[in-house]
Amino acid sequence: MMESLKIKVTIAGRVYPMKVKNENEEEGMRKAANKINDLVTKFEKNYAVSDKQDVLAMCALQFASLIEINAINNEEDLLKATEKMNKLSVLIDEHLEK
Repeated sequence: MMESLKIKVTIAGRVYPMKVKNENEEEGMRKAANKINDLVTKFEKNYAVSDKQDVLAMCALQFASLIEINAINNEEDLLKATEKMNKLSVLIDEHLEK
């Protein structure tokens, strides 16, 4: 059985101990923490926010909305691709019937 790695990440000035399964997961956690910290800094510079919890909530909303927007875009892309495939299938069927 693989032993988990213990790491510490800092988010908004607080240290959080984490357990990860492998080095790839560690890299992902550290990159995510860096993105959060960058966004925290951006929000603190651009908005009059006095509470870290408010800033972290804004970060969570930003990242969650990106996930939802990507999901919507992927669904739309899938629908467009399916429509194109159906049209191609009709064209192929018509050509084969000749």
